[in-house]
Amino acid sequence: MNNSAKDNPIYTKMRKNLNSVGSGMCLAKWTQVTMHLHLGHTHSCHHPATHKIPLNELKVNPTALHNTQFKKEKRKEMLDGKRPTECDYCWNIEDNSDRFSDRILKSRSEWSYPHLDQIVKMNPQENYNPKYVEVAFSNACNFKCSYCGPAFSSSWMEETQKYGGYPTSDDFNSINYLTNEDKMPIPHREENPYVEAFWKWWPEMYRELHTFRITGGEPLLSKDTWKVLDYIIDEPNPNKELCLSLNSNLGAPDILIDHLIQRIQRIEDENRVKEFTIFTSVDGWGSQAEYMRNGLIFNKFWDNCNKILEKCSRVNLTFMSTYNALSVPSYKKLIDGVYELKKSYGSEDRYWPSATFLDSSYLRHPTHQTAQVLPNKWTTNIFEQAQLADYLSVPSFEHENIGYSDIEVQKIKRIWDWRMASWDGKEEQVRQQRYNFGKFFKEHDIRRGTDFYKTFPELADFYNDCLEIKL
Repeated sequence: MNNSAKDNPIYTKMRKNLNSVGSGMCLAKWTQVTMHLHLGHTHSCHHPATHKIPLNELKVNPTALHNTQFKKEKRKEMLDGKRPTECDYCWNIEDNSDRFSDRILKSRSEWSYPHLDQIVKMNPQENYNPKYVEVAFSNACNFKCSYCGPAFSSSWMEETQKYGGYPTSDDFNSINYLTNEDKMPIPHREENPYVEAFWKWWPEMYRELHTFRITGGEPLLSKDTWKVLDYIIDEPNPNKELCLSLNSNLGAPDILIDHLIQRIQRIEDENRVKEFTIFTSVDGWGSQAEYMRNGLIFNKFWDNCNKILEKCSRVNLTFMSTYNALSVPSYKKLIDGVYELKKSYGSEDRYWPSATFLDSSYLRHPTHQTAQVLPNKWTTNIFEQAQLADYLSVPSFEHENIGYSDIEVQKIKRIWDWRMASWDGKEEQVRQQRYNFGKFFKEHDIRRGTDFYKTFPELADFYNDCLEIKL
């Protein structure tokens, strides 16, 4: 298999530079922030667990949406050569393979590495304006993805309020859990002090931004999303280098999809940004993808992907795949499908010539839906998927714009590495999570009118085994 990504001298040098500060150093702790304003939670990248933004800090310092005291303590740990335990996603990759973790990839990004010298010299107690910002304004969402929950989806919340949490041995999606973890979302129609702080900070933050991304929920259902897009149209970023991104399940009403296309076209025509990327999510193919992301109509979704790529001549479309146990049977079809989009829409006129990007990350929570719960025989399928992406990689073709990039391939290979380093010697933990798998999807079928056996015949025997487990 092609190892060009892991041997890349650029990333090797970045790792060396970071490790000269400490083996836990990661620039994303300063340069990147993801803010869940409907929860009042923040984290640097999406790997560490979120933590609460103290309102007392926010009242005197709107930048505390990013510069919390908790995060400043983690920055100090990194500068002192320590590895914060919250960043174990990257430590697992680095300790169990020779591939580059996101610590390296994010630090080498354009929005990070130019600031290394400045950051190393800073007092960790200083506030820092991030260069890469992700923000979720609300949890308004018309989908109920199986691995999501009421904190991030209003549809999930409605279901939970009606039926209660799922009957698994953990209660991650119950109202009690959300209350105890301080993750009860602020309804999107109510006043939100975190959103108010964002708009106070926005003019200052905006001037230094490299990348800005709106997440959700479903962002097209939030008025703040449209406020941001209109602001960028009316007030171009001073450095004219803004990379703008927007998440969408692309299952919103047609009128909102059309409004989005109109905004994108104006942004493109008036050169308001350096690049524009739509991030959408899909974890498999066809009816299996619909099952995982309840509310998805796959054919409509795929039509909307083609519609955006056809009508917006420069925009890029990134598929965020949260690779989980149910992804395994049909993921090869998704790899092929995204490749066909690359062939159809790849162009030098786009912000990225490849037109599309497949961003494969493995699910870690909830544990009972991860690929680790599957029997070992399914590991072969994961390996074959990595092989397919490698076969369809850029070096295999005459035209450089066609095919999967090294990073895309490496991300799929990470899933293989992670699966191979999974729960050996943890039989009781595997048994408990398989029990939860059976309990969850049995209830899923009852609540949502789905049919696991019909949708995943390949997994029927495994599912039966899970249902028979007694704790």
